[in-house]
Amino acid sequence: MKEEIAKIESEAKEALEKVDSTQALNDIKIKYLGKKSELSNLLKEMGKLPKEERPVIGSLVNEVRKKIEEAILEKEKFFAKKDLEEKLEKERIDITLPSTKIKRGSKHPVNRVIEEIEDLFVSMGYTVETGPELETDKFCFELLNLPQGHPARDMQDSFYITDEYLLRTQTSAVQARTMLANEEKSPIRMICPGKTYRREDDATHSHQFTQAEGLVIDKNISLADLKGTLEIFAKKIIGENTKIRFRPSYFPFTEPSYEVDISCFKCGGKGCNICKQTGWIEVLGSGMVHPNVLRMCGYDPDKYSGFAFGLGLERIAMFKYGIPDMRYLYANDVRFLSQFER
Repeated sequence: MKEEIAKIESEAKEALEKVDSTQALNDIKIKYLGKKSELSNLLKEMGKLPKEERPVIGSLVNEVRKKIEEAILEKEKFFAKKDLEEKLEKERIDITLPSTKIKRGSKHPVNRVIEEIEDLFVSMGYTVETGPELETDKFCFELLNLPQGHPARDMQDSFYITDEYLLRTQTSAVQARTMLANEEKSPIRMICPGKTYRREDDATHSHQFTQAEGLVIDKNISLADLKGTLEIFAKKIIGENTKIRFRPSYFPFTEPSYEVDISCFKCGGKGCNICKQTGWIEVLGSGMVHPNVLRMCGYDPDKYSGFAFGLGLERIAMFKYGIPDMRYLYANDVRFLSQFER
């Protein structure tokens, strides 16, 4: 049996010296180390040997097996290195070739406007507040002086999820949350930019749009404070030569209420196709906070007063950057977005 073991070792050594591929190496591995290999068969026949020879033959078989395994492992490393070198040679990259230019967009114009507005109002002592987009009827309507059945609710076609929850139709809900959260009932200066949702289905409106809401609560706040604030906003965000005007309007949560127009950024107030020859463009709604809203949110309307305003940021972005069509803001066209890096 020793001669058979030596013969197997010699044959395996000779086969490994001639092997020239990974597939051939796998065949040798199966032939000499597999379950049906000659070495395995010798181990099965050891029961026929005398007891004193079994340990010797077993040790010899294991020694030869170990030598073959080590030789095969060396060959595997050799072929792995060879395969890698061939692969690298075939896939060599010519670094002298010009690279493929990747198209880049830039920060979205609406996000640019949000950051600019935040920077302006933070410099004026305002805080930036946030709130949930999935809002309750209480904060979206009731605390803003729109109780159940109020006809002004028809002005805002809402996405109701349940009888209680809806996608907020305005960021004014954050005003109510901020006033209620202020347990000391101290003065408030805050803005809240964020997404809002309304069930619009015509060509000039989107079901989702971005608003920025502003709120100031303090003693002796007047309409003059609102006008001065909005004049600063218009000049810093739209342009130094921008003028504003107030028109009486109606909002349930402010009294008195005003629509605010700015002088047309294109014609400077002379009249053009953008302002429909009027010289003015409507940009936001505003007014003095209604006493009922102050009272429901814990403020004494006899001591405190305040103003609030809200504006659509898509419209501001269009005015600021001269974007002619609101649909460009939602197209995700790299050619459009890349212009704003300039």
